[in-house]
Amino acid sequence: MMGKKLTAALITFSAIIMAFASPLQAGESSAGTKVGLLTCESVPNTHLNLLIHSTVDVKCQFVSSDRSMIEHYVGETGIGFGLDISHKITENLMFGVIAADFKQGSHKLAGKYIGVGASATAGAGMGVQLLVGDGKNSVSLEPVIEGTKGLGVSIGITYLYLQAAD
Repeated sequence: MMGKKLTAALITFSAIIMAFASPLQAGESSAGTKVGLLTCESVPNTHLNLLIHSTVDVKCQFVSSDRSMIEHYVGETGIGFGLDISHKITENLMFGVIAADFKQGSHKLAGKYIGVGASATAGAGMGVQLLVGDGKNSVSLEPVIEGTKGLGVSIGITYLYLQAAD
């Protein structure tokens, strides 16, 4: 019963964030702005969970909204400080990307992103991460649902470090 309430709360929370976080809605664009989707999946057997800190390696792919550009990244995500009482078998993250002057091969998403996140998992689960970059590359990662398989709950200060995979 508690798991269903937490899952419903996370869905509602992520819907609210998605509705208000992005200044560009679907179909809108401005000169020099590239919108796309960053998807990341956890690398098997790389989870490290220390209750107040957890980490997992990720492989990510950015696809531009017009599908003309694809870039690959590797990195790490996790909870830097918080509560993580979970055993996650898989973790998939999705972020809407807004960036000015995005050029093929520039790997502009490489960098450090820090924010807050929460997830709940009982078999299949979900969560949300709201991350802010360091600002040097003028990139915004807009939150989309996180999908997980495993068991547990986590909440805290989250991070995502990305570097070019090519």
